[in-house]
Amino acid sequence: MLDQPLAQVPTLSLDDQEGDPDGFAAALGRSFRRFGFAIVADHGIPDPLIERAWRDTAALFALPEEEKRFHHTPGGGGARGYTPFKTEIAKDASTVDLKEFWHVGRELPTHHRYAAQMAPNVWPARPEEFRDTFVELFAAFDRAGDCILSGIARHLELARDWFDPAVADGNSVLRLLHYPPIAPDAEGVRAGAHEDINLITLLLGAEEAGLELLDRESGRWLQIKPPEGAMVVNVGDMLQRLTNHVLPSTTHRVTNPPPERRGHSRYSMPFFLHPAPDFLIETLPGTITPDNPNRYPEPIGAHDYLHERLVQIGLIKP
Repeated sequence: MLDQPLAQVPTLSLDDQEGDPDGFAAALGRSFRRFGFAIVADHGIPDPLIERAWRDTAALFALPEEEKRFHHTPGGGGARGYTPFKTEIAKDASTVDLKEFWHVGRELPTHHRYAAQMAPNVWPARPEEFRDTFVELFAAFDRAGDCILSGIARHLELARDWFDPAVADGNSVLRLLHYPPIAPDAEGVRAGAHEDINLITLLLGAEEAGLELLDRESGRWLQIKPPEGAMVVNVGDMLQRLTNHVLPSTTHRVTNPPPERRGHSRYSMPFFLHPAPDFLIETLPGTITPDNPNRYPEPIGAHDYLHERLVQIGLIKP
C-alpha cells in the first residue's frame, strides 16, 4: 500500500568516489548491509539519453500487441526481445505479475566465446532510433555499474578492480518495464515480492510510487522514494551468495497504485548486472568467520545459477 513508511535509505553521490573512495565505499557498504539497497545520485548517465530512452520505451509498448509479440521468442527464457503481459511470476507466488517487458543484452561480436549462452539482441523496426538509444544506454549503465562494483570491492577489502574480470563481457540485461493500467479489481500485483538474481541491479524510474523493500529489522514493507534522477541500486542473490550474506539480497515488490491512479501506466528501467557465464560464484574467504560459517561450500557457475532461477520464475519451462 502507498501509506507505508519511507525507508531511510541514504542518497550517495558517485562523484564522491573520486575524491574520497574509502568514504564512499564505507557509506555504500553500510547502506547495503542495513537495507540491501542504496540510492546513488550523480551516476553519470546523461539526462538527454535517459529522456530519449523513456520516450522510446513508451513508444515501444504503445505498439499493437501483434507487432510486439512478433519479437517474443517462446522458450527463450525472456533473454532478449519482448515478454508479454502476465508471463513472469515471482518465486513461490500464486499469481503472475501485471507487467510486460523488453530485454536488451550485450552486443557481442560474431563467434564470441559466450555466443552459446548469450543470445543476440532482438531489435524492433519501430521506434526507428530504438537500437541506437539502448546500445548507448546499456554502455552507460555498464560504466556506472563498474564504478559501484569498485566501491563494493573496496568495502569488502578486495582490490578495487576485483570485479573487472568477473563482469567483462558479462551477461547483463537492460529491462524496459511497462506496468499497464489495471482494473480496480485486478488479481495480483505489478511485481510480486522477490529478490533479484544478479550481482547488483541499477534502477531508473523508481520516483514513481510503488517500489517497496521488506525491512529485515522490523518486518515491515517500506517505500523507496529516491530524489528525481537518482538511481536505486540493490544487491542481488549472486552477490549475496558470493559474500556469504554479508551483503544481503533484500525482498522487494512493486505494489498496485490507489484506485485513482490505476488508469495510468508505470515505466521503469532496471539494469541487471551479471557476471560472465563462466564466472564461478564461490564464497569470498574474507566473509567466512566463526560467527558466519560458509553457507555455500559448493560453488556454482553463473550460467547454471541463472538457469535455475529462470525456471523458478516461469521464464524457462523445466
